[in-house]
Amino acid sequence: METRVNINEVQPQAYKALFALEGYMATTNIPKKHKELIKIRASQINGCAFCIDMHTKDAIKNGETNQRIFLLNAWRETALFTEEEKVILAITEEITLIHKHGLSSETYHKAVQLFGENTVAQLIMGVVAINAWNRIAISTNLEPAE
Repeated sequence: METRVNINEVQPQAYKALFALEGYMATTNIPKKHKELIKIRASQINGCAFCIDMHTKDAIKNGETNQRIFLLNAWRETALFTEEEKVILAITEEITLIHKHGLSSETYHKAVQLFGENTVAQLIMGVVAINAWNRIAISTNLEPAE
């Protein structure tokens, strides 16, 4: 794969701004396990090998099981994910695939019922953040370390 621009070197202020969003996400009440599910699932949808690699490793370090990671693409077809996690994954997919129909009213209202508006806002920002990172990694040909 060709080497492309390193945005952190060429435009460090842009990276600093996105890292500020990551800093905010660290202050939210979303458990690390759920944050990693968001990051892995969005990265799977976007086809970001760099981010899938990074966040599956992080998830395992934070106690996630290999089985749940292996089945994340088929989360609707298994009882391994809680109701809350299924709503989080639906939010992740609907926002990541925003060109299809966006965040549905059904998913949004179920999320507000389960988590409240404050946490829903945090979940939305988490999905936005990983989608931004995915687009940077894919556009600049970042590859996972061997």
